[in-house]
Amino acid sequence: MNLSRRMAATAVLATAIAGTVALTPQASAATKAAYNGVCGSGYKVVNSAPIGSKGTVFLTYNSAKGKNCVVTVRNATGKAVPMFAYLYVQGADESAEDAGAYTAYAGPVYGDGRGKCVDWAGGIDNQSTWTYESNCGSLKAHRVTKGW
Repeated sequence: MNLSRRMAATAVLATAIAGTVALTPQASAATKAAYNGVCGSGYKVVNSAPIGSKGTVFLTYNSAKGKNCVVTVRNATGKAVPMFAYLYVQGADESAEDAGAYTAYAGPVYGDGRGKCVDWAGGIDNQSTWTYESNCGSLKAHRVTKGW
């Protein structure tokens, strides 16, 4: 993802976080985030990245559907805070994001990633992690991650 596209995506997410308040179902409080299965049946975790000390963003894949899914999960539920989940499929110019104030998780967001590299990200409150050119048609976890 080039810098201008990344900046545009960040601006969209910041606007959505500032203007959206939504609550998600409560997840159990835990010291470390675990994938919560919200992408649906057949989705397996193929990559993940910590979001500082606040949670984890998970990249999942369903080989029968050829779809990726991203979800951001907090380490512990609590007061709603700004969160986002983001997925961009390279070569397809397809992106999806979910942003708002959530108590447990943001997402899921989906994209048709069969045979393509994906960029994916997650953020919780004032911390975020962005992963570029990941997996690239492989279930092998490969990432170039930038955390802020």
